[in-house]
Amino acid sequence: MSDEEKFEFDIANLKKDLAIEDMIVTDEDVSLLKKYFNKQITLSELINIIKNSVNENF
Repeated sequence: MSDEEKFEFDIANLKKDLAIEDMIVTDEDVSLLKKYFNKQITLSELINIIKNSVNENF
């Protein structure tokens, strides 16, 4: 199984697990995780993007 296939499999499982808790994973969320997985952004950048998104929604 390639890394990309494993990533897609893990995302599918994550979506199912979070749906049980009434949490929805959006395509934007998946896109951010892919960027991190592919080393296009760092963990610090990922955290800052999430923090900024949370601040915009409240």
